[in-house]
Amino acid sequence: MDLGLAGRVYVLTGASKGLGFATAEALVADGAQVVISARDEGALAEAVERLGGESHAAGVAADLSDPEAPGRLVEAATGRFGRFDGALISVGGPQPGTAASMTDDQWRAAFETVFLGSIRAARVFAAALPESGAIGLVLSTSVRNPLPGLGLSNGLRPGLAMAAKDMADEYAPRGVRIVGLLPGTFLTGRNASLFAASGDASQAAAQAAARIPLRRLGEPAEFGRVAAFVLSPAASYVTGVTITVDGGSTRPL
Repeated sequence: MDLGLAGRVYVLTGASKGLGFATAEALVADGAQVVISARDEGALAEAVERLGGESHAAGVAADLSDPEAPGRLVEAATGRFGRFDGALISVGGPQPGTAASMTDDQWRAAFETVFLGSIRAARVFAAALPESGAIGLVLSTSVRNPLPGLGLSNGLRPGLAMAAKDMADEYAPRGVRIVGLLPGTFLTGRNASLFAASGDASQAAAQAAARIPLRRLGEPAEFGRVAAFVLSPAASYVTGVTITVDGGSTRPL
C-alpha cells in the first residue's frame, strides 16, 4: 500500500532516539523528509546521519518547555524543505515515583514539559498545517491504566489525551487530524533505565515481557510503522482517537 508520504515533510520532537527516531526512520523510508528535534545537539547530528543525511533530515536543538520552540520547528521545515505536512509530538517520560511522593515542584516541572509543552506544540503546529495535515501525540498506556511507580504520567497523560480529543474536534473542519498514540513497553533507553532501577535489569525486562500477551517487548520500529501510517494520507479518516500499540497488554478496549 502506498501511504502517500513521498515529498511530504514532518516535524518530530524528542526524535534523536527511541520511538520518535523509529517513526522518523519509517517516514523517510517511505519518501518523506523530516525535521527532528531534541535537546542534545550531538545526538541530533548522529540521528540525521542515520536517517540518510541532510537531503532526508534536518536536526534542530529544541525543548518543548520553551514557548518559541514549536514555531522554530515549523520555520525549519518550511525553510529547509519547503513545506510542512504533519508532526509527531513526543516528550521524555516524567520522573518515576508515586503520585503522592512527588513534590509540588516536580509536578510543576512535569506539567510544563509533558502537558503544556505538548499542548502548545499541537496548537502551533495545527495552525500552520494545511488541509490533510496530521499530528500524532506520543502518550502512554497510562491514559487507560495507571502504571505502578509512574504517578506523574498517570496524572498528566489522561488529561493530555482528552485535550488532544478536544483539539481534534476543533481542527477537523479544516481537514487537520490529531491522534493520540499509546505505546506499551518497548526496547528503548527510557525503559532500560527503568529496568535498571529495579536492581536486576534482566529480570525486570523478563517480568515485563511475561505480562504482555505477545510475550515480548516491542521493537521501536513496530511503533514507528504505526505512527507513520497515522501521519500519512492513507489514514485520512482517522482523527480524535487514541491508538494503543502495546502487544495486547492493555485490558480496556
